Amino acid sequence: MKTQIYFVLGPTASGKSKFALSLANKLNGEIINADSMQIYHELSILTARPTINDQKKINHHLYGFVKGDVRFNVQKWCEEASKKINYLVNQNITPILVGGTGLYIESLINGIVSIPSIPEKVKIESEKMILKIGKENFYNLVKELDSDAIINIAPNDFQRIRRIWEVNFFTKKKFSDWKKSKNKNFINLKNYKILLFLPDRKENYRRVDHRTHLMMEDGAIEEVKNLLKLNYNNSLPIMKAHGVPEIQSYLNNEVSIEECISKIQQVTRNYVKRQHTWWRSSNLNIFKKFNQFPDEIDLKSINLEQN
Repeated sequence: MKTQIYFVLGPTASGKSKFALSLANKLNGEIINADSMQIYHELSILTARPTINDQKKINHHLYGFVKGDVRFNVQKWCEEASKKINYLVNQNITPILVGGTGLYIESLINGIVSIPSIPEKVKIESEKMILKIGKENFYNLVKELDSDAIINIAPNDFQRIRRIWEVNFFTKKKFSDWKKSKNKNFINLKNYKILLFLPDRKENYRRVDHRTHLMMEDGAIEEVKNLLKLNYNNSLPIMKAHGVPEIQSYLNNEVSIEECISKIQQVTRNYVKRQHTWWRSSNLNIFKKFNQFPDEIDLKSINLEQN
C-alpha cells in the first residue's frame, strides 16, 4: 500500500473536522469517519457531524450510515473502514481518517481479538445487573471475575467493564484469556501518519460548553424528540450519546432547560478528560503531536510529503 494514509485524531470539540477538510484539499484526499457516534443516522446535531455543505466540498465516508437500532462495534467499523481505505487507495485518493475514538484507531492498526459476537439479550442483562446492584458493585464483581482484564480500565469506563462481564457470561471464558488469542487484522497499514491534537484541556472544556449552546440552537431537542419516537431500547449505544439522556430528562419535565444544558456540558467535558488521558497513554506511533487546536496550525508548517 503505497498511498499515504492520514489520521487526524484528538478529543471532541477540538476542530479536527475543519482541519481535515483543509488537509483533504491539499492532498487530494477524502475523509473517513473514526467517531463511534457519528456513524448513526438519526443523530447529526448532537454528534457534530460534518455539515452538508462540507460534505459537498469533499467526499465523506462512514457518516450516518448505521441505523440507531443496530448495535455497531469496533470490529464492524474496522471492516468498513478497511474497505473504504482500500477503495480510495485503488483510486489514487488519499484516505484521511478523522475522529476521537481511540479504540477504533488502535484496533484498525494493530488488529483485535476475535471474540464471538455477544447476543443482544446478554447486553441487556448486563444493563439490568448494573441497575440492580449499582455501578460500584458491578465494577467489583467484574474485578473478581477477571482482575487481569480490568487492570488498566478506569472504574467509570462502563462500556469496557460491561464488555468483560458479557464475554465472560456468554462464552464461559475470561476476557483476558480471549486476549491471549491471535489478533484479527483488517488491513496492512504501513504507510500512515498520525496527527494527534491534544490542546489545552481547560480551553477544550470551554469549546465544549460553547458548542453545546450552538447544538441546542440548531435543533438538538427536536432531534432527540424524533429519536424517541422510534422507541429504541435504552440499552443501545445511540440512546446513550451525549445529550440524548439529558434532553430526554428535560422532555419528561425532570429537569429545567438550564439543568439539561449544564448536564450535557458536564458529561461531554468528562468524556474529553478521558480522551486526553487515553491519547496521552497511547502507544501508537504518532507522526506529530500538537498542543494547539487544529485551527491554530498552519498546514505549511507540517512536513506532510508522501513517502
